[in-house]
Amino acid sequence: MFQEFKLDNLEQFPQELDALLNQQRATINAITSSQESSYEKVLKPLQDLDEELGLFFTPLSHLNAVMNSEETKKAYEASIPLLSKFSSEIAQNEALFKKISQIKTTHPEAKKVVENEIRDFVLSGVNLSQEQKKRMEEISLALSELSNQFSQNLLDATNAYELLMSDEKDIQGMPQSDIDAAKVERDGTTLYRFTLQLPSYLAYMTYGPNRTYRQELSKAYATRAPQNATIIDQILALKNEKAKLLNFESYAHYALETRDASKEEDVIQFLNDLADAALQPAKKEMEELKAFAKKTDGIEELAGYDVAYYSEKLKKEKFDFDDTMTKPYFEQNKVLAGLLDIVSELFAVTFSPADVPTWHACVKAFDIFDHGKLSGRIYFDLEARKDKSGGAWMNDWETHYVDSKGKQHFASAFIVCNFSAASKETPSLLRHDDVVTLFHEMGHAVHHLFGTCTERSVSGINGVAWDVVEFPSQFLENFAYEAAILKRFGFHYQSGEPISDVLMAKIKETKNFQAALGILRQVEFSLFDFMLHQNLYQGDEVQNLIDTIRKKTSLLQVPQYNKFQHGFAHIFAGGYAAGYYSYKWAEVLSADAFFSCLDDEDGFNKAHAQGYKAFILANGGSKEMSELYEAWLGRKPDVKSLTRLYEIV
Repeated sequence: MFQEFKLDNLEQFPQELDALLNQQRATINAITSSQESSYEKVLKPLQDLDEELGLFFTPLSHLNAVMNSEETKKAYEASIPLLSKFSSEIAQNEALFKKISQIKTTHPEAKKVVENEIRDFVLSGVNLSQEQKKRMEEISLALSELSNQFSQNLLDATNAYELLMSDEKDIQGMPQSDIDAAKVERDGTTLYRFTLQLPSYLAYMTYGPNRTYRQELSKAYATRAPQNATIIDQILALKNEKAKLLNFESYAHYALETRDASKEEDVIQFLNDLADAALQPAKKEMEELKAFAKKTDGIEELAGYDVAYYSEKLKKEKFDFDDTMTKPYFEQNKVLAGLLDIVSELFAVTFSPADVPTWHACVKAFDIFDHGKLSGRIYFDLEARKDKSGGAWMNDWETHYVDSKGKQHFASAFIVCNFSAASKETPSLLRHDDVVTLFHEMGHAVHHLFGTCTERSVSGINGVAWDVVEFPSQFLENFAYEAAILKRFGFHYQSGEPISDVLMAKIKETKNFQAALGILRQVEFSLFDFMLHQNLYQGDEVQNLIDTIRKKTSLLQVPQYNKFQHGFAHIFAGGYAAGYYSYKWAEVLSADAFFSCLDDEDGFNKAHAQGYKAFILANGGSKEMSELYEAWLGRKPDVKSLTRLYEIV
C-alpha cells in the first residue's frame, strides 16, 4: 500500500544502493536487448524502476536535510557518485534511446512520456561522441557533489554562529514568544541567544531594538560560507561546459528546453517589464520608510539592516498592526487542522491521522481519502531544529500511477517548514507569513497528491515544466489572506477568542504593504540568476553582475561585504538554476486562477475549485500547462491579474 518511512542501517546504505542499481542495470539491459518494442514492455517497466529507486533513496536525502548528522552526511555523500554514474549511463544509453524512439502509442499520457524521454535523452547527450559522453558523466557527478557541498557549507555556517545578549533593553519590545525562544541559561546567568536560523534571525531583524546588533546579525548572515565563492565558479563553469557540449549558446538557453517560456529574451523582457511596473511605487515606499526612520529615531541614512525593523514599526503606525497582534491567534496545531479542513472542503477530500513510523517526534502523518477511497499520504515536519536545513519545501516520495503489472500506486509527500518550536511558556505560534508559507507548500503537495495519471513520468509534479511548478503553490497561498479562510483557524491560544474582523481586515489591508519593494527584490534575484547563466561569469564578474542589476533594483546602498550569492541555495544547491524567474512567471497563472476561484463569503468558489482539481491538479505533467489552463477556463491567463493581486497601478 504505502512505503513505511524507515532507515535502519546508514552505514550499509551506499552498498545497498549499489546493489539495487546493479539489479536495475541488469533489468534495463534485458529490456534493451529484448525484441519487445511496445510502450507496455519498455517504458512501463522503466517507470517502475524509477519508482523503486525513489522509494529507496528519498528517505536518505530527506533525512540528510531534516535530521542532518555525520552518519547521514557520510551515507549521502557516498551515494551521490553512485546515483550520478547510474543516471549518466542511462541518459547516454544509445540502444535504449533507439528503442524508445521507435515506440508508437496513441494513449495521450504515454505519448507525452515518449516525447519527454526522447527530449531528455538528447539533452543528456545521447548523440554525443564517447569522449563527450564521458565528460558529460564527469560533469553530472561533479555538479551533484558541488551542490551538496554548497548546501552543507551553508548549513554549517548557519549553525556555527550565535549572538548573545545580556541586557534586557536589547530585547525590549520584542514578541514574548521570540524572547522565550531566545532565552538560555549559561553559567547561572540568563542570556538571550540569536542565531542565523531563520525564525531567530528574522525575529531580531524585525523587532530587535539594538541597531548595532541588527547590523552584526545582518553582516553575519550576508557573509556566511565564503568558501562557496569557489564552488559557485566551479558550478557555473561546469554548467556552461555542459550547455556548450550540447550545442546550446548558454546554460540559460539549454534550461529553457524544458520550460514553459520559450525564449531567453521573453524571460528578460518579462522581468524588466515587472521591474518597470514596480520601480516608481517602490521608490515612493522607500522614501516613506526613510522619512519614518528619520522622524522616529533620527536615522539619517537608512541601511539594509534597518528595513525590516522600521517597516514593521511603520506598518504598525500606519495600520495600527504588526505580527505580534496576530501571532497569538495562529497556534501551529490549529492552523494545520484548519488548513486540512479547507483543503478537504475545497477539493472534496478528507484527512485522517495515520499511526505510522516517522523520523522525529514532532512529525504528523495523515492518510487522504478522495470520495471515501484511500488516495494518498502526507507528512508534516514544521518546527526548526539545529540539525535541519533552513527554509521550507515539499518533497515528493511515492507517486500515483499504475505499474507494469497493473497494480495501482498511491502518492505520498513531505512538507517541511522551520517554524518557531514550542517553549515551556508558549506553544508554537506562527507569524502570518508562516501561515502563508504553510499554504504555499500545501499547494505543492496537493499538486503531487491529487494527480490521477496512470503513467508515473507525468503524474503529480513529474513532467511539469519548471517555470509553472510554482503555480499551484502560489494559488493556494493567496487564500491565506482571506478573512473567510482565516476565521476558520484563528483562535487565541490562551483565551480561545476568535480572531476579530478588524485584525483580519488589517492582514488583508497590509498584504500589499511595500509590495513594490518586494517585487523589485524578486526581480533582482531572478535577473541575477538568469543573466548569470547566459554567459560564463567567474570570480569578481559574479559580484559585478549583481552590482549592475542592483543599480536598477536596489534602492539602498548594499554593503561591499554582502555576498548574497554565497547563500543562494535555490540556484546553486536546488533546481532553480536559470529558473528563479519561475516564481513570477507562475504567479501570473496563480493570480488569474485565484481571482477565478475567489468568493468573498466562503473564501472560494467550490465549482471552480473542483474544476481546478480536475483540470490542473489531476493531469500533472501529462499536458502543457497552457493547454490545461485553457481547457479549465476556456481562455489564457490575464497578465494584469498579477498587478491586480499586488494592487499596483
